[in-house]
Amino acid sequence: MRRLRNLKIVATLGPSSTDYATIRALFEAGADVFRLNMSHGTHDEIAQRHATIRKIEADTGRPIAILADLQGPKLRCGQFANGAAELEDGQIFRFDLDPAPGEAHRVQLPHKEIFDALEPGATLLVNDGKLRLRVKEHGPDFAECEVIVGGTISNRKGVNVPDVVLPVAALSEKDREDLHFALDLGVDWVALSFVQRPEDVIEAREIVGTRAAILSKIEKPAAVKAFDDILEVSDGIMVARGDLGVELPVQSVPPIQKRLVRSCRAAAKPVIVATQMLESMIESPMPTRAEVSDVASAIYEGADAVMLSAESAAGRYPVEAVKMMDNVAVEVESDPTYRSVIEASRQAERSSVADGIVSAAREIAETTDIKAICCFTESGTTALKTSRERPRVPIVALTPFPATGRRLCLSWGINCYYNEKVERFKMAVVSAARAARQGGYGEGDDKIIVIAGLPFNLPGSTNILRVAPCEERLIFNLEPE
Repeated sequence: MRRLRNLKIVATLGPSSTDYATIRALFEAGADVFRLNMSHGTHDEIAQRHATIRKIEADTGRPIAILADLQGPKLRCGQFANGAAELEDGQIFRFDLDPAPGEAHRVQLPHKEIFDALEPGATLLVNDGKLRLRVKEHGPDFAECEVIVGGTISNRKGVNVPDVVLPVAALSEKDREDLHFALDLGVDWVALSFVQRPEDVIEAREIVGTRAAILSKIEKPAAVKAFDDILEVSDGIMVARGDLGVELPVQSVPPIQKRLVRSCRAAAKPVIVATQMLESMIESPMPTRAEVSDVASAIYEGADAVMLSAESAAGRYPVEAVKMMDNVAVEVESDPTYRSVIEASRQAERSSVADGIVSAAREIAETTDIKAICCFTESGTTALKTSRERPRVPIVALTPFPATGRRLCLSWGINCYYNEKVERFKMAVVSAARAARQGGYGEGDDKIIVIAGLPFNLPGSTNILRVAPCEERLIFNLEPE
């Protein structure tokens, strides 16, 4: 099943998409990666969805990536005697550790770590930023705040503290349980919430090891400030615009998104743009024009993937939402302006032999009649470097490892095929030609580029490039090695 686009689509599973027929329909409509939201559903339900995806993978013969998204710590206020209270602009409101039911002038905030980190003038946001308070005075167990923007505050509403780095681990006890469970299932990617600093990713890496790749969600101002260091220790990035838009001025999110996407491209690490992309399709079979433009903007920026959340997990039109994403991507990528934007934003990376090889492959493909770039990869690095080049022709990645093939499903333009380990380069060329024919990329004397490393089966050894025909009998007529 060949996609007619390079962008990848991430679809979240949930009550609207939990059976085999629906999940397969989502895959056939264009979903490349399925997200399991660990905030919702029991372990049994998540295990069932995981098993269903793997069955669809076996039935279709194509690798599918599974992303487990950890909930992260949730900072919430306590409960109110009357269920809620009205806060007026300018009034004083107190958060404290007292478990007594709240009322119009105070409520419990059962997170001592917040009080330890607060400073006078810091902002507290309640209920996704609908209420805004400024700290006037604080101690180890309280914070006296002035209400800047009032409204209704009710039981267990979320509290955000955008101005300070909180001494809170990115992995709660629930996250640790969910992480071990997801790793035992065999997920391909783990999305880490509440990342504030690179140490949060390193802590998770100690648990994950090499069993999955780690995707850091950028959803806090501290993560934006420390982004370069976080990117260095992460395998991929998710631009979680919902929480970013709560903790930062909403108008700052688009330039941050563009900057983060470009940095990920330069580092050859996949980046997902997420949150509210086609949100109206939760209830409507058609998105708004603004939503379509939002998806298109992420594609023009060169994002590896875009994500559906409630649209595919709990919406009335999950399959239609994936189809809409697919249609927008195909349309944008066929626009000549898209190629000019992508190529103008390409950043030259020439720090290794492998960088030079993949860059040469892209340049040859763009100046001659090449049908595909076929790269042999064990860890996925060669395919990721090729993807970074954003070539005009398809990328065919060949690997003997299912884990590598699945992880690459998240990256721009990569089409994964499994092959047996090879020991001679000529047999590698034959395998590449077979994959190119199988995928419909070329036939007969159509030319492909083959990238590999000698000696074989040594990660990071990419050092050879050959232009070859798609037909095996023509390959064997080549000069002997």
